[in-house]
Amino acid sequence: MRAIIVQARDADDYGLSLTKLPDPRAAENDVIVEVHAAGFLRGEPEWPSTWTDRADRDRTPSVLGHELSGVVVELGYGSTGLTIGQRVFGLTDWARNGSLAEYAAVEARNLAPLPADVDHVTAAAVVMPGLTAWQALFDHAHLQAGQSILIDGAGGSVGSVAVQLARETGAHIIATGRAADRDLANSHGANEFLDLDSDRVEDAGEVDAVFDVIGGEIRDRSTALLRPGGTLVTVADPPTVHPDNGRSIFFVVEPNRDQLTQLATRLRDGRLTPLVTAVRDLDAVPADFAEHTRGRTIIKLK
Repeated sequence: MRAIIVQARDADDYGLSLTKLPDPRAAENDVIVEVHAAGFLRGEPEWPSTWTDRADRDRTPSVLGHELSGVVVELGYGSTGLTIGQRVFGLTDWARNGSLAEYAAVEARNLAPLPADVDHVTAAAVVMPGLTAWQALFDHAHLQAGQSILIDGAGGSVGSVAVQLARETGAHIIATGRAADRDLANSHGANEFLDLDSDRVEDAGEVDAVFDVIGGEIRDRSTALLRPGGTLVTVADPPTVHPDNGRSIFFVVEPNRDQLTQLATRLRDGRLTPLVTAVRDLDAVPADFAEHTRGRTIIKLK
């Protein structure tokens, strides 16, 4: 199969290339997915799990990418809940070969069925942002109707999904971002928008929760707005400033079939739109990898 790999941790380009590898084999509880669309994060070569497995053994050459949408073509021993020929989408394990390949081995529990009327590009684009936003808002912040939430970075792939999901709860949403993000955030359901270049975060007033994807000074200033008992949730890095009489949570997104199913329903019903900036072929990845664009670049293989 063709795949995008990295194999030189100390090289400037990480030895990133499009190459041919043997097709993956299905371990116990795995399925093999023929990948139709895949997403990736440009920071993946900096992750320790890109280079070593869970036993700290070198696993190069490593296939990049962890978001995928495709069709099940093989069932491993013990896999349940899926069938051959089924359309699926989901998140691959951090310490295993990923989705920028024609085929991927994935634990069946990390995948969810994909409705026939949701295209693979859209599905691949929602996996990481959707799961991250869902877990931040509902698993960690426990956002409810009538509460207020400040969403930092609402113009990005995660923040824009968070605004859309928060809208459904009936919460009051204050979004932050750059001037170019205002229309997008408002169209997704933000009640207020603060331009980080010209407005003061402090003008948002007190909030019940903060979801931060930016980190640094913006996160710290946002934390100061939390009411007693409020919650800061961040995916940028562990916070150094914590809310008074509240909680601060840093987390890494996890696969979750039930949450993927909830996201798929919203995609199908038109209640959720992921941010896709570009759709490209697999052979465009090496040249594209160094680019930094708003939204997501999704790789279409089929």
